Amino acid sequence: MIEEVALPRQVRGASLTEVTREDLDLYAATDLQERIARLEDEIIRTRAVLERKLAGRAAADALFSLKS
Repeated sequence: MIEEVALPRQVRGASLTEVTREDLDLYAATDLQERIARLEDEIIRTRAVLERKLAGRAAADALFSLKS
């Protein structure tokens, strides 16, 4: 029987913290341009999730305000 080792769960946002502390002077200009593009894509993805969550919250608030 093979036992699996339980690894600690990564803290939310830990990888983002690591990214913000990275030494950018080590990157070439093209690498930095790609990094910016990937970060912009992540911002778009994050905003889409946020908008869905806010819309869901607004719908729930509207539903419960009708019952009052």
